[in-house]
Amino acid sequence: MQSISIVIPAKNEETGLMQILPELRKYLPDSEVLVVNDGSTDKTAEIAAELGARVISHPFSMGNGAAIKTGARNASGKLICFMDADGQHRPEDIPALMESLEKGFDMVVGARAKSGQAGALRGLGNRFYNWFSSLIVGYQIEDLTSGFRLVKAAKFREFLSLLPNKFSYPTTVTMAFFRAGYSVGYVPIIAPARLGESHLNVWRDGIRFLLIIFKIGTLYSPLKIFLPVAFVQFLLGLGYYLFTFVTDGRFNNMSALMFTSAVTVFLIGLVSEQITSLAFKGTGNIGD
Repeated sequence: MQSISIVIPAKNEETGLMQILPELRKYLPDSEVLVVNDGSTDKTAEIAAELGARVISHPFSMGNGAAIKTGARNASGKLICFMDADGQHRPEDIPALMESLEKGFDMVVGARAKSGQAGALRGLGNRFYNWFSSLIVGYQIEDLTSGFRLVKAAKFREFLSLLPNKFSYPTTVTMAFFRAGYSVGYVPIIAPARLGESHLNVWRDGIRFLLIIFKIGTLYSPLKIFLPVAFVQFLLGLGYYLFTFVTDGRFNNMSALMFTSAVTVFLIGLVSEQITSLAFKGTGNIGD
């Protein structure tokens, strides 16, 4: 069995850590448990250390993604399991992730059941993200935003520079793995209610997740976003031109502007596609 490190980003999660750290020792006694204390103001660091975890502390809160990157850089195992400190990810599910990874996957994600989504609105949003991302990559994505995942450490570290410092690291790394031609598997899990208060804000993070939708497409294949936009602009320009030609017998400036904009958007997408290919150069097989 390959060595495994458990990386747990934590900000003011003393309650959750008191529950999951003893359970981790029960189910994975030989694993390295690394808690990244992201500027907590409670006893997160002290409790984690008392319960046997290796603790690395940020001097101030840098974000969930930054904590994930710190953990990935310092983990010693060939496999890394990322899980939250709020009790929503159960240590007893890790062996199932490991069993699935042994089938040949490069990353295995714990996919939450619909009943395990935190709130109807967030559940609906997650289903939309899953549908949209599946459409973009051409593969079925069961849970795009789940932070409970087991990865091969060396391959995960290839994408550290692409990961954001805030909350959208699961989205980014999932799309990066697909883009690089790495395999991603899913194991169904049940996510209990979180312990303590959530750090998410409905309005602020709702807007942020809308931006993630566009980031998904531009990260994986920009032309899949830019080409339809350019095509719609071209059709609008053509339609308006035909209308004015039939009614007034002339070509109009607005149609010319739409045609020019369509070409510009297409060229931006083409350049973005080349930049994306360079960003993933040397990380597996580049996707279509």
